[in-house]
Amino acid sequence: MIEIDLYSDTQTRPSKPMREAMAKAEVGDEQQGSDPTVNALNERVADLLGKEDALFLPSGTMCNQIALLVHCRPGEEVICDRTAHIVTSEGGGGAALASVMFNTVDGERGIFTAAQAEAAIRPDSRYAPRSKLVEVEQTNNRGGGSVWPLEKLRAVTAVARKHKLSLHMDGARLMNAQVASGVKAREFAKEVDTVWLDLTKGLACPLGAVLAGPKDFIAECWRWKQRMGGSMRQAGIVAAAGLYALDHNIDRLAQDHANAKALAKGLAEIPGIAVEPVETNLVFFDISGTGIKGRDFNAALMKLGVRVSLNDDRRLRALTHLDIPASAIPKALDAFRRVAMRN
Repeated sequence: MIEIDLYSDTQTRPSKPMREAMAKAEVGDEQQGSDPTVNALNERVADLLGKEDALFLPSGTMCNQIALLVHCRPGEEVICDRTAHIVTSEGGGGAALASVMFNTVDGERGIFTAAQAEAAIRPDSRYAPRSKLVEVEQTNNRGGGSVWPLEKLRAVTAVARKHKLSLHMDGARLMNAQVASGVKAREFAKEVDTVWLDLTKGLACPLGAVLAGPKDFIAECWRWKQRMGGSMRQAGIVAAAGLYALDHNIDRLAQDHANAKALAKGLAEIPGIAVEPVETNLVFFDISGTGIKGRDFNAALMKLGVRVSLNDDRRLRALTHLDIPASAIPKALDAFRRVAMRN
């Protein structure tokens, strides 16, 4: 039995108060725009991110894919980091659905510079794909939960504006970035045309994400939402969880960050484990020095009631979240220590 699930912050379960809010939600037909709770969530997120309009969707992946479909025409190119979720973890959706190309750059911990973005922009030629969109991820997952500094983001934005490119932000953990940096989400969002907020990660909702941007953009997103089967009916039941999370689950992300740092500190003291810098709630660590392969390491951990996720055979990832109290960290570290020192 897994007692300490560090696989992802998506493993959170709705709390009793969140479930009560869901049970009491006023509902209507979301597909027809008549669910008052969904409408309230869209308005709340649009205001939170400083955008004209917003759209409730079943998942963050659908937010990214619909954004590609609306921003780009087939054959156009998206500039992003090579570690971006939109490239590595969405089943090739960009190619299969929007028929776009990705021009990936090698940023530092998932964060690239304005110079790198500018170098990636194609010269205008009928022989080359047209550069159309710059995409950033806040926080960057595979970069170790790294936070885009506002000034670096502004510099990339300036380059995109200069070349008349659109900008899209994968804001899966945008609220983690807000809490860690002290910069409001709307300040980050101001630098991009479109942005989405995931409700299922640190905000601990059972499902859903909200995509925000200009009114005409969101209107076109509605068409793709319908085409892709993302339109819903009495969705206020789950939108109510999002409203509850925005009221109660943002500031508490600081505890997840503190727990991640405590976990990282303890892991770094275990022989054979090398830990990457921790900025938010993601802890990446290399187990090469233990002589144990990733899958075997995780399997041994699971027998002790702890689970992490694998990046590859040497690089593992642990995420702290609402269901991981501070008291779980020493227990988890004991399991890591026991597994690492078996060889």
